[in-house]
This record gives sequence, structure tokens and C-alpha cells, in this order.
Amino acid sequence: MRGIRVGIPAALALVLAVAGCANPGGVDGDLTNQWAPMASATGFEPNGGTCHISSFDPVGARGAYEEIGCEIQHRTETVYVGQYEAPAAEADEPPAADSAGAREAYRVCDNKTTAYVGGPWRTGRLWIGVVHPTPAAWTGGSRWYRCEVIELSSVEDDGTLVQRAGSLKNALASTGALTLGCYAVRQDSSGAIASMPAVACDAEHNAEFAGLWNAKNLAYPKRDAAWRPFHNGCREVVSGYAKVPDDKDLQYRTGVVSLPGSEDVWGLGDHSVRCYLWVDGAELTGTLKGKGTKSLPIQYK
Repeated sequence: MRGIRVGIPAALALVLAVAGCANPGGVDGDLTNQWAPMASATGFEPNGGTCHISSFDPVGARGAYEEIGCEIQHRTETVYVGQYEAPAAEADEPPAADSAGAREAYRVCDNKTTAYVGGPWRTGRLWIGVVHPTPAAWTGGSRWYRCEVIELSSVEDDGTLVQRAGSLKNALASTGALTLGCYAVRQDSSGAIASMPAVACDAEHNAEFAGLWNAKNLAYPKRDAAWRPFHNGCREVVSGYAKVPDDKDLQYRTGVVSLPGSEDVWGLGDHSVRCYLWVDGAELTGTLKGKGTKSLPIQYK
């Protein structure tokens, strides 16, 4: 009979051949004992004080991230990068919009933005938002969040994003083009405010930004009756702004416009309200700030 031959795979034959040979001089046969250990994998993390061409997105995908110089026209600016802490950091996914972790990140971004722009950011044509990692990056260990600030064309008339050139750092440290000022309130046929375009305070106007009021634990106003405490709170602000008594006659000196943020940011704990004095039918050509009762007389009872 013909002898039986067992086929040996070529790779195995090579291994067997090598195993039967001595190591060449200078080779100890251990291929790894002199290699430095590889560094641990690190995830992407964004930088503060940077500007970006892309529009705001609450989910910060690595592929969409691009830093540019703030002197170049851009849409958003990162004022701060923080880290989620426990218990939010221990969750399996980024914090939900209505979670305690999201509220804490927004609170930090609120304070950091005010410090960054040089004054309360709500006194300017600004909006802030928080960006968190993608679910995949979160699974990989990313726990950062970005605090973004954006310039708007208006905060009163559903303003749009402004593509700007130049950083917003210290932009509100002094009065300037971003600072809220005077307005020409226009009403519709029902008497409701139809629009509120900004105008120079030495031009004809009938409303002025007076300051901010904190609604604290009040619910977001959805019905007429719910607006009453907001208007009362803003009257206190207007009283201090114009230097007129905060008494029962104040309502006969001036009206008020009370402007909270959206219901979404209200849920994040942003209960600050922008307050404006509004003298219906007036044609003011100078600010009423600090002018007292002579400039805001009782008009009717």
C-alpha cells in the first residue's frame, strides 16, 4: 500500500521549524519585555475660551467639533468646560434635560458666563446653552460638559442667532451695543404686544429695560392670573430703576413688560425675569433712569 502522509499547515510548519532553532546572537526570544507600556486610551475633551462655526447642538459629537479663532466669524463660543459629578457621572448615559445633573450643569454655566462676559449675561442680547458628550462617548468615559454663549439679534422678539467676529469675553463689562436699552413697543388690535424692536434711547421710544427680577419658586406662567406676581415683581425693579415710589400709584405711572426665558430653561432652574418699564402712548427721547416722579407722573386713576 502507498504510505499515508499527513499534511501540516504551512504556518504550523513554520512555527515548528523556528521552535527547533536557536535564537540568533543578541536576541533573547522575548518580544515584549523591553517595550514601554502603551498609554491608556483617553477620550476627546473640548477646550474653554474657544469659538466655533457650527450651530449650537446640545449633543457634542467629536466629528462636528472644530475650534477657530474668535476673531473669525463664528456662531458659538465656549466659555467653560466642566465635569459632571456623582451621581450624574455614575449614570449609564448623559443627564436627561429635566434631571438634577442637567440643572447643576446649567447653574454652573449661568455663573461662569456672567463672569466671562463681565456682567449678568441676561442684561445683554445673549443666550446660553449646555453641550454634553454623545451616548457613545459617555460610555467610553467622557463626563465633560461645555458652556456655550451665543449672541442674538434680539431677546424680546424671538431673535435669531448672530454670526459675529470677536470674542464675547468682557463684552458686558461696560455699556455697549449688546446691552439691553430702549424699545418701541407696538401693539396689535387686541392691545397685546405685537413687536418690541430696540431703538436708541435718544430716539422716540416708549419702553426701557429696567433690570432683572428673580421669580424663585414660582411656576412658569401660562395663564393671565399667573402673570400677576411677575408684573408685581417687575414693578419693584422699575421703581428702583426710575427712582419712583413702589406704592399703589406706581401702576398709574408706568406699565411693565415681564419677560422670563423659555419653559425649557425654566425647568433647568433659570427663573430670572427681564423687566421693562412701558409708558403706553409716550414718545420719549431720553432715558427715564433715575429721573423720578416728575418724569413719570401719575397719569390716571
